[in-house]
Amino acid sequence: MSPERSGARSSVRGYRAWLGAAAALATGSAAPAASQSPRAANPERPTFATHAYAVAPGYAELEQGLAARGTGSLREATSWDVNLKVGLSPHVQLGLFGPLYTRTSAGSGVGDLGAALKVRTDLSSRAAVALVPSVTAPTGSEARGLGAGRALGGLVAVVSAVRIAPGGAGSRLAGVLGAATIRLAEWAVVDAGGAVGATDGTPDQLFLGITTNLGRLF
Repeated sequence: MSPERSGARSSVRGYRAWLGAAAALATGSAAPAASQSPRAANPERPTFATHAYAVAPGYAELEQGLAARGTGSLREATSWDVNLKVGLSPHVQLGLFGPLYTRTSAGSGVGDLGAALKVRTDLSSRAAVALVPSVTAPTGSEARGLGAGRALGGLVAVVSAVRIAPGGAGSRLAGVLGAATIRLAEWAVVDAGGAVGATDGTPDQLFLGITTNLGRLF
């Protein structure tokens, strides 16, 4: 998922997926119950990991968060990331995602924006699987380090079970993560934490985000 010229930007995307998967394990989050309310927020955060569950058909959910990251200093890059998810059917979810604002040492602006289609099914009342193809457009400036300079595609396979939520794609990276989630209301969940990279190519990161279920659209 990390073509040669995509450099640090694609590495950041891969790190986001790895980070979110690790966070799900670190916080011991349970998989959403099949019978839960359609207004219940189910974060695919911290930082854009994914699980094998979907927003209820006709409902929308908005994830957004602030992050600071870098291999030498957390001041190297900051971003405001969003992920708008819409349930199209019990087995299909559309996501529109990307950094609406990113700052690097070379400049600032919108990053590469994309779309993901999650196709999922239940294995049992306690486990589910999903395939998540995605594509990003070169909407961010490559010269300012905000984008890859080309369209990128990805395909993630996910298995989720109660207290287990692996998933993600990207470069092979390693680090130690600590994260916590707080449910403010049925429809709102806050997450916050940080990570320390264990290899030279793995950036450190601090993040703070909120996921809100926006209710029924159709």
